[in-house]
Amino acid sequence: MAVRDVIIIGAGPSGLATAIAAKHFGLDYLVLEKGSLVDAIARFPINMVFFTTPELLEIGGIPLTTPYEKPTRLEALRYYRKVVDTFQLQVSLFEEALSVEPASAEVAAGDGGPGRFTVTTRTSRGATRVREARNVVLSMGYYDQPVRLNIAGENLPHVSHFYQEAHHYYRQRVVIVGGKNSAAEAALEIHRAGGHVTIVHRGAGFGDSIKYWVKPDIENRVKEGSIAAHFNSQLVEIRSTEVVLDSGQTLAAEAVLLLTGYRADPEFMRHAGVAINDETLEPKYSAETYETNVPGLFVAGGQLAGKRTGTVFIENGRFHGQQIAKVIADRSRS
Repeated sequence: MAVRDVIIIGAGPSGLATAIAAKHFGLDYLVLEKGSLVDAIARFPINMVFFTTPELLEIGGIPLTTPYEKPTRLEALRYYRKVVDTFQLQVSLFEEALSVEPASAEVAAGDGGPGRFTVTTRTSRGATRVREARNVVLSMGYYDQPVRLNIAGENLPHVSHFYQEAHHYYRQRVVIVGGKNSAAEAALEIHRAGGHVTIVHRGAGFGDSIKYWVKPDIENRVKEGSIAAHFNSQLVEIRSTEVVLDSGQTLAAEAVLLLTGYRADPEFMRHAGVAINDETLEPKYSAETYETNVPGLFVAGGQLAGKRTGTVFIENGRFHGQQIAKVIADRSRS
């Protein structure tokens, strides 16, 4: 079986930036992605507008052009497809990494590298594959791992941790849990599409990180009463037609959106041998190389954020791959 220099798990912006750098340094690489290209962005709300400027989303020196001040989700998807085509990146889509198993010390030493890994995957058609690499970069991000409330009814069919568009909620009573951008934008869209929205948030008000053009809009809708809000409140149970607050009050609900944030999967990393901080859920890694405590296993982008997802965005995560690829290339030459 061929042993690649590096396998990159995750085809988001940081994973693609790592692949571009790996190609630049002449490394034998492959990107594995369990969904579509930049799958997290593909699953963003359809009408989403980024908070940042187009220049801060760019990778590989390819310009992201837009007639708007802020790029849209659709423009970002088009852009990252263009990047992959321009660099002819090796990306295997709809192939999920099930596990990353470090080799024994004897095997790794015999291979002449800092580490050797077996990556077991499954395709969307159910086929299992085993791939080997001297190095692995975990760049899966966190958007597919919602922060769960762990309450009764969270798995009911009318409950979702993701929101895409408002039309489905026309004339529906919708309870939205959360107080940041995703919750505020979903509430506004659903309200304007004819849904009846109630926000439940454990904080005393909306978060300061909400986009500057969204915050006054949502606050004014709450003030005028067109969107109901229960602050300093939490859900304790979800039922088929209602939710229960910690105060004991019930709210009618035909749909429930739990937009409470996301974080990388610490168990996947633990299984690969990465030490995880129990309090922050951050992996142990070097700030200079992004290598974890497992030699040859690196983290990039949102993978290293733990609970502090507000510290890692496309804007800064896109630079991790350059350093990682350089470290791998330097070691392969020594």
